[in-house]
Amino acid sequence: MRFVDADGLGIAYERVGDGPPLVFAHGAASDGRIWKPQLDGLSDEFTVVAWDEPGAGRSSDLPNDFGLADVADGLATVVMTLDGGPAHVAGQSWGGTVVLELYRRHPQLVATLILIDTYAGWKGSLSTDEVRARSADARTMLAAPDGEFTPTIPGLFADGPPPESLALLAAIAADIRPSSLRFQLAIMAETDLRELLPTIAVPTLLIWGQRDTRSPLYVAHQFEDAISDATLVVIDGAGHESPLERPQQVNAAIRKFCRAHPPQQPSRG
Repeated sequence: MRFVDADGLGIAYERVGDGPPLVFAHGAASDGRIWKPQLDGLSDEFTVVAWDEPGAGRSSDLPNDFGLADVADGLATVVMTLDGGPAHVAGQSWGGTVVLELYRRHPQLVATLILIDTYAGWKGSLSTDEVRARSADARTMLAAPDGEFTPTIPGLFADGPPPESLALLAAIAADIRPSSLRFQLAIMAETDLRELLPTIAVPTLLIWGQRDTRSPLYVAHQFEDAISDATLVVIDGAGHESPLERPQQVNAAIRKFCRAHPPQQPSRG
């Protein structure tokens, strides 16, 4: 575990392997430990990094005035520890929205985008009625009295979590901070990054669970239609947490894509 300072915030991240940099951003109600199958499975060829965003895992609490741009800037600080970038940058669900904002603000740090079961913000990908329903569910969940808060986000897995991941998921859930989850879900509800998608000028891999009900396949096709150099890989039998449900298939798709698009190191002249 390593730490980097970002404007006074301590950001934790795990870094393993040696090779082209490959950075992972986790979803809401999670932290960098969710990427264990990718840290284990891809570090033979890549420098694999999984961060705990501010407010999650082992990183500092969120400041009161934080926004999506601040989260993306924190991720930029982590990427810059990797010889200044650029890197393959992957994000799942909320993490994909963060990665899109990173690209908007710091395109020079991004060699390729890997967007997994994600959104251009809920507002940018889902219907108004769906956003309203999700926001209501979030308010109910977050209104639980102290000591009774249980982060329950339905539809994450196609057939329930893999048995081998239960201990990991329990450890992550025990460390979720309600204030951070409130922030993440509120930002998702108000974010619309659709106008960014046609401007993306780096190769982009879209990985989607075929049975994802949180970000259904029609959202993947929205991304595919909007981004000029996009490749869609659908993971059979997987739901929203495809990297945890089908790690071998997801890792194989990432490996093939990253091999085909090696980062170009910036000129030092």
